[in-house]
Amino acid sequence: MKQTVFLVLCSVLVAAPAWANGFDDWAAVVVAGDSFAHSGKRSAVFDNGRSEIARELVTIGFRPDNIRQLSDRPRKYPDGHPVRSTLRNLARGLQSVADKTRGGCLVYLTSHGDEKGVGVGDDLLSPRGLAGILAGACSRRPAVVIVSACYSGVFVDKLKAPDRIVLTAAAKDRSSFGCGETDKYTYFDTCAVENLTAAGDFVRFGKRAIACVAGREKTEEVDLPSNPQLAVGDHAAAVIPRWGP
Repeated sequence: MKQTVFLVLCSVLVAAPAWANGFDDWAAVVVAGDSFAHSGKRSAVFDNGRSEIARELVTIGFRPDNIRQLSDRPRKYPDGHPVRSTLRNLARGLQSVADKTRGGCLVYLTSHGDEKGVGVGDDLLSPRGLAGILAGACSRRPAVVIVSACYSGVFVDKLKAPDRIVLTAAAKDRSSFGCGETDKYTYFDTCAVENLTAAGDFVRFGKRAIACVAGREKTEEVDLPSNPQLAVGDHAAAVIPRWGP
């Protein structure tokens, strides 16, 4: 009997950290903003990243019912029950999960981008626009914002704050790579998927993802590296939970 109780307690202790680290009370939105490759042909590359990142968030402690997913083709790629990618649905989705949680907010966007912002369906999400969405749904709450797109560094200055971590796949004047019609994930999304669970916290995750992208681009002999950006607020480490040692 004592051995049985011990084994049960051990199993609870092993399983508990993922749900007890604080992310179970966080809101998250994961967005596949486009459904075309850079060639103009249809591609699942952004939806693949979207659905896998959502699964990884659950692994590190987010509750599935606190995650909203958006897709440019929600009927074609129904995994995660996404709604169509629009700015209105992004704002409503984040607001809906923020209203029922008390922790922070996470936004992960994977799409095409340019010097003005990133594509969200037929819309363009600017840095100012995303800042406004976060202010409306997540005012005075810590946040993690990850933008996987070309030129995504344009978001850093508008979004950085003492209680935020902002990670982008490229500098504001650089392209990112891997959005072809035959790619499973973009380079950055691949590195995100490979490193998130094991990283233990978002600062370490950001550093590992950046190193991973640099390694991939070196292997592929990219002429002009994407130069991903990481901005960590002064208080971010104290208010954003960890999920590992």
